[in-house]
Parts: sequence; C-alpha cells; structure tokens
Amino acid sequence: MVRTGSASMTAGPTLAVVAREAGVSVPTASKVVNGREDVAPETRRRVTEALDRLGYVRRPRFDTLKSSGLVDLVVHSLESSGSGAVLHGVEAAAHELGLEVVVSAGLTRTRGARPERGWLDKLTTRGSSGVLFNLAEPAPSQYAWLDQHRIPYVLIDPVVEPPPGVVSVGAANWHGGVTATEHLLRLGHERVAVIAGHQRTLGSGARVAGYRSALASAGVRHRPEYVCHAGFDEALARRAMLRLLDLPEPPTAVFVCSDRMALGAYQALAERELRVPQDISVVGFDDLPEARWAAPALTTVRQPLSEMAATALHLLVRMMDGARPESTRTELSTRLVERASTAVPPRRPGA
Repeated sequence: MVRTGSASMTAGPTLAVVAREAGVSVPTASKVVNGREDVAPETRRRVTEALDRLGYVRRPRFDTLKSSGLVDLVVHSLESSGSGAVLHGVEAAAHELGLEVVVSAGLTRTRGARPERGWLDKLTTRGSSGVLFNLAEPAPSQYAWLDQHRIPYVLIDPVVEPPPGVVSVGAANWHGGVTATEHLLRLGHERVAVIAGHQRTLGSGARVAGYRSALASAGVRHRPEYVCHAGFDEALARRAMLRLLDLPEPPTAVFVCSDRMALGAYQALAERELRVPQDISVVGFDDLPEARWAAPALTTVRQPLSEMAATALHLLVRMMDGARPESTRTELSTRLVERASTAVPPRRPGA
C-alpha cells in the first residue's frame, strides 16, 4: 500500500529523546523505527506510542536510496514449474518496462515458522522501489514495515485473503472450477469427485465452490465423501485418490485442483490398474508443462500465471508512480484445455 506522508529533515525530537521517553535504549528505538522484528511486542508498543506522542519524523534514508529501476520478486519456492511461469512473466514485463528484478525465495513466513528478519534489511540496502509476492504470505510486521517506508507491493496468486486494501492479482478460480466440472458433466459423468488443496486457502476454496456450483446447476447430488483435501501435495493426492477408489460407489471422474496433484492421482490409478480415461476421467488445474508430459496428456484448466505476473508488475509500476488501482483485486480468466485424460464414463455392467 502506498502512503502519502513525507519524511523531511525538519527539526524535531531526536531518536535519543524518543528512547528516553519510552524507557529503552537508542538501538532498541532504532529497531522499531526501521521495522526490525527482534523487539518484544510491549517494547514496540511503548516506542511506537512515544514516536507518535513526540511527533518524531523519520529520516528519509531509505527514500533517498530507492532506485526507480529496481523491484523485488519474493516467491515461496523456485522448485516448481509454476514459479518458473511467474518468473518468465515478470522478466518479460520488466524487460519491456526497463526494470531490473531481484528474486528471493522462501523469505516470508511459512506455516509454523518465523519470518526471516534479514530480508527487509537487504531490501533497504539495495533500494528497491517495489515488491511482488508470489504464493508468499508476508507477516503482519512485514506489511507494516513496507507501509511505513512507503514501498508499494502487489501479491500474485495470494494463498489467503489479503488484508483490506492490499493489491493482488489472481485467476478466476471459481470459474475454473465450474468449467472443469461442467466438462465432466457434459461427458455424462454424475459421480464426480474433487481433490482440493489446503482447505482454507483462497484459490482452492474458490475452485471447490465452482465445482459445487456446477453440480447444483446440473441437478447432480453433491456427495460430501467425494470432496478430499490434499494440500497441493502429490503424495497426499495419491492417498486421496486411493480413498475415493475404496468408496462403496467410487467416482467415474475426478477434478484435481492442481496438475501436480493430478500426477499423484495418476499414480494411484496405475496402482489399481485403472486406465485413464477408459475407467476414470481426470481434469487438472494450472496447465503446467507436466500436464502435457503426462500419459495420457492431462485435460486441465489453464491458469495464466505468466500473464498474472506481468499484470502485477504493471500495477506495481503504477503504484510506484503514485497512482492507486481502481480495484484491489484483479482476476484473469481461466480456460479449459482439452487433452486425452477425459472421456465418457465407462458403461455399467448390464447397461
């Protein structure tokens, strides 16, 4: 988020005065001013109240270092094809805009882990003018630090609902879930299951909601036992597929909410000597290179990751120039890519 206050060198209380007012050392007060995280919450509260009470004006050390031609891209991991697509989109847009990009991986918080403190210091040193986050959830203190230093940022495909006012770019996940399920229904499948990602994540929840909406529109009964969550993990998706196959009435088709998980489903089906699509149809989500390499090639919903990344960078540049997007959420359309993994349901014995 961009804030409009300006820092100046006008006379005012020094940091030593603030530290004395808050009953802390000058280095501790400096840590609070610079957004460092190694400060106790109660100490941070006292220093912040003293800053506000005394009208302390932060020096523009960071602002004067900011380089208009440098942005940071923070990704959750560099190991996936999805990250590669995001990098490609950002690189192409940066080349067009005449920008340089610094890429960092795994520096924001993960489940059960504390955020890395050094990343913000490095951002200060190199003077980046903005930040893109991809599948990386900043900690509240990181949001606050970026806001305090007036560094704009945009989230690409956020994992959870961003805080109010935070700008993000994503895909039309709900519509993608509808499209995938409608495709299977049109082929004649009525026993359609879904293997979703994390239960509380933004994209996975929207895809499952789209799946349920398509079933309801077609008058097909929703079966709770047909909904599994596998955390976007290939091994967990394999186990989920095996559980679905062990049901008294197993599905004839499955919508898997990521291509990576679909590969896990393929593995489970091979273990049970079931053929795709003759015995069961499979639809994925993402349209990563793995979808084309799978055997048979995977029907999937294309999520435009490169285009999402490029759009996010263009939005970030506008924010760096002081503009504010009309909407905090931008969604790019998804579309079904039909390949060889879907077909009409197998004929029932005696039919």
